[in-house]
Amino acid sequence: MKRRQIKKGDFTKEETWRVFRIMAEFIEGFETLSKVGKAISFFGSSRLQPGNKYYKIATQTAYLLSKEGYAIITGGGPGIMEAANKGARKAKGKSIGLNIQIPEEQKANKYVDLLLEFHYFFCRKVMFLKYGRAFVIFPGGFGTMDELFESLNLIQTQRVERFPVVLVGSNYWKGLISWLKAMVLKRGCISNSDLYIFNIVDTPEKVVSIIKKFYNSNRG
Repeated sequence: MKRRQIKKGDFTKEETWRVFRIMAEFIEGFETLSKVGKAISFFGSSRLQPGNKYYKIATQTAYLLSKEGYAIITGGGPGIMEAANKGARKAKGKSIGLNIQIPEEQKANKYVDLLLEFHYFFCRKVMFLKYGRAFVIFPGGFGTMDELFESLNLIQTQRVERFPVVLVGSNYWKGLISWLKAMVLKRGCISNSDLYIFNIVDTPEKVVSIIKKFYNSNRG
């Protein structure tokens, strides 16, 4: 197999060149999202279709939060992300997608009005955390779990100021919560108070209520 030759002095092929690409993603994200105002980050499976009940709940939740003046930030793809962007569009709110470049190309859904593209997951995750005043987390897979547990860990370790983390779908999450209590808490790997970092609800109205209550009680 013939190896591709890298010309001597072509620093764009060196590892340190990645620093500039990372900086560019942070700069574009910060400059764009800093102008958005208060926002809510939505997470959930890209595989849940419009007929799924959680898709419908996500659409209505985003609609209600948009009516409260929040911009809606998602990963920009299909499934729950599309549902949330759809709700924001329906409410004539700000509908934002932070798309990620992955081997199986993820195309931005048609309800995104403001799109940012990311190569690095960690740059994208910083944007969700920095500009989302709450995380609303629907049923999902590894990516959703990653966002959930990173947010809980950052709040637990006081690396960020506390913000609402709302899980939607008590039936979906009950097995995980039971395991956290029976295994993780029981063995002293977390404290009982850590289980109160998040809330579990089943309706769009309850999501909105929790977020409004949190910020009404934490003014000033």
